[in-house]
Amino acid sequence: MTDVTEEFSSYAAARQKALLRTAFLLTGDYHAAEDLVQIALARTYLAWNKIRDKGALDAFVRRTMINEHSSWWRRAWRRLEHTTDTLPERPDPPPTLDQSERDEVWELVCTLPPRQRAAVVLRYYEGLSELETAAALDCSVGTVKSQTSRALATLRGRLGPPPASTSTVAEEGAR
Repeated sequence: MTDVTEEFSSYAAARQKALLRTAFLLTGDYHAAEDLVQIALARTYLAWNKIRDKGALDAFVRRTMINEHSSWWRRAWRRLEHTTDTLPERPDPPPTLDQSERDEVWELVCTLPPRQRAAVVLRYYEGLSELETAAALDCSVGTVKSQTSRALATLRGRLGPPPASTSTVAEEGAR
């Protein structure tokens, strides 16, 4: 082992518990804390020869953990998932369309004007947020909202009225 690797290994072994405690306080999740410490130590290893004051290693690693943790929250996938102690109740599955119905909907989507079609595809097929869609289309969020709204209104009009549910039929019969 080289001298740098030995120094780094000694530092990492000695400070790992303290760094893990700090990372847990930042993340609130033990597994995310382990990931955060691993990333911070990997970056510290890569910068080891550039760090002049070895007495400030803890400060360097903590700053790296804070920066990395902040960038996690900027990423879209972090907003979509989080761990919990209990499983949420499962919602009713969305109604499924058979292949011919999916083909019919896609054909209708293809008849939309290009901007409306792009907004619908990015928002609903790709699952992007309004902000991400606006960035992809190089327009404002308001434009994405209006294009999507117009597209959905057009699609609803072309699909026709939704089938009446049994509760709607019962309510009309009670009138």
